[in-house]
Amino acid sequence: MHRFLIVTLLAAAAPAWVSAQRVPYVRASGEGTAAIKPDQMKLTVGVTTQADTAQQAAADNAARSTQVLDALRKLLGASADLQTIAYNVSPVYKYPSGSTPVLSGYSASNTIEATTGDLSIAGRLIDVAVQAGATTVGGIRFGLKDPQPARQIALKLAVQQARSSADAMAGGLGARLGGVISIAEASVASPVYTDRASTAVAAQTPIETGMVEVRAYVVIEALLEN
Repeated sequence: MHRFLIVTLLAAAAPAWVSAQRVPYVRASGEGTAAIKPDQMKLTVGVTTQADTAQQAAADNAARSTQVLDALRKLLGASADLQTIAYNVSPVYKYPSGSTPVLSGYSASNTIEATTGDLSIAGRLIDVAVQAGATTVGGIRFGLKDPQPARQIALKLAVQQARSSADAMAGGLGARLGGVISIAEASVASPVYTDRASTAVAAQTPIETGMVEVRAYVVIEALLEN
């Protein structure tokens, strides 16, 4: 009785084992890039002040930062998109040779980010900030308000490249590429903002926007046919 049960179970399991056999397939990856003219910029400027006390350093910084913000709002208009992205008050030390550090005062810093869709004022934005009291210009970044259309283009190009690579690999094996059995995005499209180094200089700072690149990566799996 026990032997009959064991044989029956093995026979019933056989079809499942056969169906689980893997079929030949090829896996390929692809990358797509869409170069788009930017329609948005972000400028980072900073205000740093030093004083004997932390309170005075913070007060001086507040006054100068207010001047910078007012100047930026005047240029950008009532709907100016301005944001403080970093603020810090810290001690400042002197380091005499061969002796312990000596507290010499305090430093306060305020980092402001301005966002605008008017790329024609990029240079003026830097100049206005510096003239109003900004002590550093951290960088200027150009990007897209809506990256999705560019991302769709990049994805299509990535799929085409992956399909072409899979077809080449199949041909190298003397086979033909069959139907695609899976496709997935290998990673999220790259950030659409690109940095441009910038330095606080004299009025009419020249700025070139260039192009913004959006990249997408995909992996496909397709059957191999004789």
